Amino acid sequence: MDYSSVIVSKNENIGIVTLNRPEFNNTFSVPLATELNHALIAFENDESVNVVIINANGKNFCTGIDINDLEGKSNLEYQNWVALMEKMNMTIANMGKPVIASVQRVAVANGIGLVAACDLAIAAENAKFGATAINVGLFCMGPAVPLLKSLGRKKTLELIMLGELIDANEAQRIGLINKVVPAERLEEETLSYAKKLADKSPLALQLGKKSFYKMEDLDYKTALDLTNNHFATLCTTEDAHEGVKAFLNKRRPKWKQR
Repeated sequence: MDYSSVIVSKNENIGIVTLNRPEFNNTFSVPLATELNHALIAFENDESVNVVIINANGKNFCTGIDINDLEGKSNLEYQNWVALMEKMNMTIANMGKPVIASVQRVAVANGIGLVAACDLAIAAENAKFGATAINVGLFCMGPAVPLLKSLGRKKTLELIMLGELIDANEAQRIGLINKVVPAERLEEETLSYAKKLADKSPLALQLGKKSFYKMEDLDYKTALDLTNNHFATLCTTEDAHEGVKAFLNKRRPKWKQR
């Protein structure tokens, strides 16, 4: 695919998807949503990539869906359009590779949904977050799904009903993001964070993430049974035995991804 609404790049074994509509505050359009999902799937299938970062060009991370695309659709057209706008939520959840959001300035509406959908998130000190669609007569129904998974019922309802902004420190406190860093160090700190993950066993990390998402909504016993089976499978891999041997012999492991 030829990309224009996102930029795709690599830093060693880290894949980077950069939202690239800065003149529109990186709002979701049909091309951006299509290219974002395509890039994520391409990195998932790229054996040289262990971790994926989503960041953005320009002033803001993402200010939602481009409202210029709102008018003039039938109900079926709206259904298809909305499904595409929210498709990244399932794409990220279905990936084995960890996806990290790197957030500068404003992330609202579909922007906060994307942050919540990512497995991990780092934000600059000047970042602001909000589920703001209610303020223009709409509602953050799609973003509410990953927000609920991250934050729980009460906090999610507060965000999507009030439509107010929260700062980076509050976002970290409630569990929306993992780390707050100085704005001028956002790129450096995100890469450093990603490299810590990229150094782990890619096989263990990917099997582990998939196991986590599969057990997340199961009852306690079913979740334990499922994850016990997943762990037993992981124990049969060469990487599991290599990791243990490397630990016992005080050396760096050499991952084979099998």
